[in-house]
Amino acid sequence: MKQPDEADAEASFSFEDTPLAREIADLSARRRALESSDIQLSGRTRVLTVSNQKGGVGKTTTTVNIAAALAAVDARVLVIDLDPQGNASTALGVPHTAETPSVYDVLIDEFPLADIIQTSPESPNLLCAPSTIHLAGAEIELVSQVAREHRLRTALEEYLATVDERIDFVLIDCPPSLGLLTINAFTAASELLIPIQCEYYALEGLSQLLGTVRMIQKHLNPRLLLSSILLTMYDGRTRLAQQVADEVREHFPKEVFQTVIPRSVRVSEAPSFGQTVIAYDGQSAGAIAYREAAVEMIRRDIAPNSEEGAS
Repeated sequence: MKQPDEADAEASFSFEDTPLAREIADLSARRRALESSDIQLSGRTRVLTVSNQKGGVGKTTTTVNIAAALAAVDARVLVIDLDPQGNASTALGVPHTAETPSVYDVLIDEFPLADIIQTSPESPNLLCAPSTIHLAGAEIELVSQVAREHRLRTALEEYLATVDERIDFVLIDCPPSLGLLTINAFTAASELLIPIQCEYYALEGLSQLLGTVRMIQKHLNPRLLLSSILLTMYDGRTRLAQQVADEVREHFPKEVFQTVIPRSVRVSEAPSFGQTVIAYDGQSAGAIAYREAAVEMIRRDIAPNSEEGAS
């Protein structure tokens, strides 16, 4: 027979008191907030390069999932895959075999960007300029090219000037290095988005990246601004993740998104199905976080020639 204290404890327990129940309630509230969000596009094209020379920080994952989240709210988005691995092309379900016309042809052989762009099967609003394995040799081949740092910018400007429907966002996915491909991305963009993982050594190499940005601003592209930093791979169960988040926010109080991207099995699984997490499981915690980041990106619009941003 149960003692009175045990019976009282069982009676007072309810599912609503568990961490899982609180997490489910939080996700439901965030979904409702997203559905009721009043989103206004600026009416101009914003070009962002997503870069971090440190590998494994969620750079490509951030690029494709924010792109998909933007497309889901009726923004027209172009993803330019500048990484020879072609992971962004894979995640968007776009063919990128060696025979596929790609960014390599644009940079080296001056193909029009319009000739290589494909529409992702996820959404008619989601476009991709794919990468192929040929891009691996582009760093060397670009060295001898005329205006080698401006090739992507020139192609993108020509495309945007002639395209029938306005592109609201261009997101450029860079390789994890600071070579000529990344410099082309920096030169073509007006904004820089840096994903930083909430792990030890998160800020390692960031000073070198910011030094490169200052060099680009001085010599090649004075429009470039560090507009956004997104914290990724956040695990709220660890003190380290909170410490890293606090440190990054202390250094970059204006640039860091309020939204943080949690560690998520669904986010990791989605690319193996040739999908973004928005299409793979749009109600998951990772998908909701990227949708929130997309809304925040739209609302944090930085006008041309704004003096805000970090250099």
